[in-house]
Amino acid sequence: MLNPNLDEIQLSKDEYERYSRHLILPEVGLEGQKRLKAASVLCIGTGGLGSPLLLYLAAAGIGRLGIVDFDVVDSSNLQRQVIHGTSWVGKPKIQSAKDRILEINPHCQVDLYETRLSSENALDIVEPYDIVVDGTDNFPTRYLVNDACVLLNKPNVYGSIFRFEGQATVFNYQGGPNYRDLYPEPPPPGLVPSCAEGGVLGILPGIIGVIQATETVKIILGTGQTLSGRLLLYNALNMSFRELKLRPNPERPVIEKLIDYEEFCGIPQAKAAEAQQQASMEEITVQQLKEILDSGADDYVLLDVRNPNEYEIAKIPGSVLVPLPDIENGDGVAKVQEILNGHKLIVHCKMGGRSAKAIGILKEKAGIDGINVKGGINAWSQEVDPSVPQY
Repeated sequence: MLNPNLDEIQLSKDEYERYSRHLILPEVGLEGQKRLKAASVLCIGTGGLGSPLLLYLAAAGIGRLGIVDFDVVDSSNLQRQVIHGTSWVGKPKIQSAKDRILEINPHCQVDLYETRLSSENALDIVEPYDIVVDGTDNFPTRYLVNDACVLLNKPNVYGSIFRFEGQATVFNYQGGPNYRDLYPEPPPPGLVPSCAEGGVLGILPGIIGVIQATETVKIILGTGQTLSGRLLLYNALNMSFRELKLRPNPERPVIEKLIDYEEFCGIPQAKAAEAQQQASMEEITVQQLKEILDSGADDYVLLDVRNPNEYEIAKIPGSVLVPLPDIENGDGVAKVQEILNGHKLIVHCKMGGRSAKAIGILKEKAGIDGINVKGGINAWSQEVDPSVPQY
């Protein structure tokens, strides 16, 4: 309801006091604050991006906030997901978010959807809201959110983050471009590492999330120039912003219905290929690895393919570090051959994925067979040596 009947919207005495700094802004004023109160915004995800944008949308006086999330709070979230607290670890994120929102502003109506957004439920969930804010971190859901917004003609306020860089824009607004104009095709699965693999500066999603909140408020107020047609790129290391122009592609396929987005992004195919690779790859558990280490056997090399900074955090005694990127670019293959010198190869990483990939590359490029450690050093910490830090 971006054009509400403002005569029906009233502010209480508490709200006049609460929003006083808005009310004295000519660009907001009483009419603008009533627009904010009449507006409804759906946030997909309460993670790094969803946390700050929900906090600021609630504080700004958005009348109705919807939240979609099915995850629970993990201690590793707290470095950046500032809407959650330590006491909420192990509990649903949406309940944590609602509790914090109502503490900030009890005048907000908070709707909770504790479910995974899917092609079956997306249209029903999105339809009642004026604006959708995408705080997700995976390609299938981003395409799903985009297509649902296109079909229902809803603005889609987009943001994404990785390591020290972020981007933000507004899709599907006043004839502007949508997500498929930026990414006509998804990248191959696994090409873009997740934050769990690549890391992220905890402050970064705060900046991008606040930009998303700002764009949302501007759309509701009908003031200023939105990011529609402009992709804002932010680099935290350089403290720099730059823009790229985005235009609708006249040749893009017409979105007529929601599809299987996992299939579209190649996820099932990638999982099947991974399963086939693992089926043909010898694996051992961390308990079996411990038995080998305890036996004093000297006919093997234990290879760690994580990054050097990860190796500094935690390591299995006797392991040798050759990072996966070095193996991928070829430099590490010769090093592994030199280290092996006729010995058996056992490979581990954080959780088992990168080590499996490394074994596949070594087999293809140098004919080297390797044994993968299931669960990696995380499993070692959980099942063998709790003194080894988990990260």
